[in-house]
Amino acid sequence: MSRAPSQRIALVTGANGGIGRAIALGLADGGVGVCIHYFQGAEEAEATCRDIDRTGRASGAIQGDLSDIAFAQDLVPRTQELMGSAPSILVCNASAEFRRAFSDITVEEAHYLWQLNFLSTVLLFQQALPAMKQESWGRLLTIGSIQERVPHPEMAVYAALKSAQANLVVNLACQVASEGITANNLSPGAIETNRTRSALADATYRDKVLERIPAGRLGTPDDLAGAAVFLCSDAARYITGQTLYVTGGMHA
Repeated sequence: MSRAPSQRIALVTGANGGIGRAIALGLADGGVGVCIHYFQGAEEAEATCRDIDRTGRASGAIQGDLSDIAFAQDLVPRTQELMGSAPSILVCNASAEFRRAFSDITVEEAHYLWQLNFLSTVLLFQQALPAMKQESWGRLLTIGSIQERVPHPEMAVYAALKSAQANLVVNLACQVASEGITANNLSPGAIETNRTRSALADATYRDKVLERIPAGRLGTPDDLAGAAVFLCSDAARYITGQTLYVTGGMHA
């Protein structure tokens, strides 16, 4: 028997700001207790937890570096210990990028991106799936990128790893669908966040980006939250192995 919605716990990585924070708050508004992971920004993490608390749902925060294999393998058990229940919703949002020419990416940078942007997802999925299978209910959601489909000349390695993550979702979706677990990938377009602020501050670059968006505006983190909450809900129980682009039409 699956848990009642009021008992469900979500783990959202990289959730002290931006897209992760918006998704965490959206899940809390939908009746889910949320544990947020963050790497830097303790004050922002505390503020996010306070906002979750205001919804009447349980909150918790765990700090750590997901490029550290030992930490990635321990995050789900720590979430269960902190929240009193294993996460039945896992949103893998934390990632990093280096905006530079492909030829300038160092071995160390490529290795870091591999561990944070892909390997940590593998490890988190491995840790989260047993409890989901036991409950016959679970939601795995990765946050991808429009660059899975629309190449960016300065983020080739980042885009390749996001594509690998999307492929992992398709593969796992087939394996766990019969156990009440879905796996999907949510890919944003040009979203205004702290990460993108410096690039979008360049008026010429910003105008070029806007020209490619049929909706005529940049996205916000809240534009992702509704889609994420839906994919993590009972309403999306028959949707799995999909990539949903939230791009204002930019990917078309």
